Amino acid sequence: MNRHLSAAEIRIGLDFEGTTIPVGRLATRDRKIYFEYDASFLKRGLDISPLRLPLKPGLSTFEAPLFDGLPGVFNDSLPDGWGRLLFDRFARSQGIAPESLTPLDRLAHVGRTGMGALVYEPDYSLEDAAGALNLDELARQAQEVLAGEAEGVLKELLTLNGSSAGARPKALIGLDSERRTISHGISNLPEGYEPWLVKFGTSQDGSDAGAVEYVYALMAREAGIDIPDVHLFPATTGAGYFATRRFDRNGTNRLHMHTACGLLHADFRTPALDYEDLLALTGLLTKDVREVEKMYRLAVFNVLAHNRDDHSKNFSFLMDASGTWKLAPAYDLTFSNGPRGEQSTMVMGEGKNPTVDHLTKLGKTAKLPKATITDALERTRDALANWEPLARQCGVSVTTIELVGKALT
Repeated sequence: MNRHLSAAEIRIGLDFEGTTIPVGRLATRDRKIYFEYDASFLKRGLDISPLRLPLKPGLSTFEAPLFDGLPGVFNDSLPDGWGRLLFDRFARSQGIAPESLTPLDRLAHVGRTGMGALVYEPDYSLEDAAGALNLDELARQAQEVLAGEAEGVLKELLTLNGSSAGARPKALIGLDSERRTISHGISNLPEGYEPWLVKFGTSQDGSDAGAVEYVYALMAREAGIDIPDVHLFPATTGAGYFATRRFDRNGTNRLHMHTACGLLHADFRTPALDYEDLLALTGLLTKDVREVEKMYRLAVFNVLAHNRDDHSKNFSFLMDASGTWKLAPAYDLTFSNGPRGEQSTMVMGEGKNPTVDHLTKLGKTAKLPKATITDALERTRDALANWEPLARQCGVSVTTIELVGKALT
């Protein structure tokens, strides 16, 4: 990065099966962002954001307050939380004021390294490093950055973060089949390695936050929820680092990823969504009742497992090269309190204390079979009953076990 790398226009593509398909371009004029689809892309019929950016010729523009004027599908490519903190800190170290960077500048610095299949040119992203990684060292460096120190490691941490979102520090890694050797993992993985994501705690997290999320993933899978492969890496301090296999990659192929936040142009910081909206969105996008059932099971799990940080960025959809949409595997499942202790996503209008009755009504409103509703509730209850033995086995502290156990019962 240097102070001359700014972008007045961005060309957007989809990287499917190693081939970049031109999608369109973004440009700014009079502080407003405009987007236009490429004529060749319109003929393909691949609808990358059917609700807010449908396939049509001509210019599109959006109100600036939300996503700084970007269409939601491209805003999904930008890091927030930890990733934005890293990027802004690194920009300052290069003599660039972060407030001078436009959304298009930021997309140029994502380049080809973003989550999902969208790629951006010009590509000003940092070159991916190579070699083995030490998670304890990365965790230590992340803590130093959060404390306002460690300018020297910003570049490596920024490279490892890619465009992953969320408040907690993350690294995109390559993992060998035996889960013993960890490498840099954004672009070119060594042969035999798979793309994974690993999380580190913040000062607000307990030292067992990774273990708690790991146990939640195990319980969610037992409850019938689609969960990617997960692993708990040992740590020199604390109960371990939670890691999950990336679901926006299928081998070397990329999948287009779009959050509910970006699809609906919903402000995830202001809770306003209801699971009724998410079930309707899933049906509209996928046209598959099995995917609607998956979203319902996820709603049941989040409510009964006291995962109240279930905002619109924590639900995603995947589109393949044929244009087929599916609900993405579940992620960011853990014990959490939402805004003012309420569920971030309401259940039939109830956010403060959604109950089994609300969940049952949700299933009925979505016209799901009674057997599906009953199965989701019972399997989730049975899975959550394993909290204490699994948590003890994974090194969760007694205090956390009791705190979570009380909320689950």
